[in-house]
Amino acid sequence: MNILVLNGSPRANSNTKAHIEAFKEGAVSKGHEVEIMDVAKMKIAGCIGCEYCHTKGEGKCVQQDDMQKVYPVLNQWADMIVIASPIYYWGFSGQMMNFITRFYSIGRPMADKYAMFLSSGSPGVYDAPISEYKSILKFFGATNMGIITAYGDQNKSEAKLKELRDFGLSL
Repeated sequence: MNILVLNGSPRANSNTKAHIEAFKEGAVSKGHEVEIMDVAKMKIAGCIGCEYCHTKGEGKCVQQDDMQKVYPVLNQWADMIVIASPIYYWGFSGQMMNFITRFYSIGRPMADKYAMFLSSGSPGVYDAPISEYKSILKFFGATNMGIITAYGDQNKSEAKLKELRDFGLSL
């Protein structure tokens, strides 16, 4: 399986990055291909609602930025999409939100794909992002493979990293 991991953390040594690496280790050792895109470090503007993509652009966004690197991987290569984001103020990182809004131009990029949500935050902050993740999957037609969250001492703990490696191995 080809797995695209979308890293929404702007921090280089973040908890989210450690979780991604543990997941990747398990998935790769099972024979899956894993590509990580650090969307938080890419130049990706949010959707401007101009409707060009649906009126004249035939599914192509009028904005020319780093999303052009992501579209082919998302559309043609990936069988599974992992949304990995820290939770800032009860939601995905701003960079991840810009990325998600740009799905609009290509319609249902996750139809017939699998998806997973990895996140780190604080206790009590997950209800809204998990609800949003589930709504995204429902709208785009993807199948949920799992949600793994961590906070406080769980972050980068051997138990959490093992859980993530084991999840990658279970695919």
